[in-house]
Amino acid sequence: MKKKFIIILILLLFPLNVFAYSNYIIPGGDNIGIEVNNDGIIVIGFYKINDIYNTNDLKVGDVITKINDDKVYTVNDMVNSIEKNVIDNKVKITVERDNEELTYDFKLIKDNNVYKTGLYVKDSISGIGTLTYIDPNTNIFGALGHEIIESNSLKSVEVRTGKIFESSVTSIDRSSIGNAGTKNAKLYTNKVFGKVSKNTISGIYGIYESKLPNKELMEVGNPDDLKLGKASIYTVLDGEKVQEFEINITKINKSNDIKNISFEVTDKNLKEKTGGIVQGMSGSPIIQDNKIYGAITHVIVSNPMTGYGIFITTMLESGEK
Repeated sequence: MKKKFIIILILLLFPLNVFAYSNYIIPGGDNIGIEVNNDGIIVIGFYKINDIYNTNDLKVGDVITKINDDKVYTVNDMVNSIEKNVIDNKVKITVERDNEELTYDFKLIKDNNVYKTGLYVKDSISGIGTLTYIDPNTNIFGALGHEIIESNSLKSVEVRTGKIFESSVTSIDRSSIGNAGTKNAKLYTNKVFGKVSKNTISGIYGIYESKLPNKELMEVGNPDDLKLGKASIYTVLDGEKVQEFEINITKINKSNDIKNISFEVTDKNLKEKTGGIVQGMSGSPIIQDNKIYGAITHVIVSNPMTGYGIFITTMLESGEK
């Protein structure tokens, strides 16, 4: 009996999850280009061939993983594999749907001596966002504060490979009631900062491989210490210059996974330049009392002067897993 008690006591002394992120991190705010290649080819729609939709039981959101027994990762892989595997105007297409693997005999349509699938497909997604942090001890970075979703299929992208790279903001399309504006940027895909390894509901993460930015480290804020009232965000509105803008925190919600911080824009310059929160600001750090507490995740389209943020601790934990 005594031996059993000692074993139980030892087990209780060790936490189930131990996270190794630093208490002081490099704050972001930098505008970044993002490119993520999906693990498979996403079906995003269908087009007519000779006035017929050629669906063959496939659905928008299906991820094509094989043509016959050939593993395919890119659209070019798919085209090449179809060309060499056609028998009686058919190929076998294997897809993943709702965590299930399904295989179909897919009938192709020959049009002007060319085999056509009737499928709109996509193998990668690119865009811009904001870097949230870099952990100087592990070089793990986090960005966006939300997951990347393919807009046509509304499917979360499964990362096969990906990268973040330099970008420069060229102009801003302002937000207005009912319409989220956007940052417009020039992308420098050859100036890579790091590799993206995962896409989660709390952001994208990977290893920062470039020289670390020469910035002062900032303490990680405990969500319990965050207060209603004045705070600020770091983001880029022109070129590559990170600027600080004032916000007002209106609500703190510890029970939500990602919409933890409700806030409103109070900075006059930000209001005039952007009309509130715009697309591309996702990931902008939220700062209070010289501590980093979170990152912008969403704009409220019915009132773009307001938005949501995620706790930085949630992002740091997701980056470590």
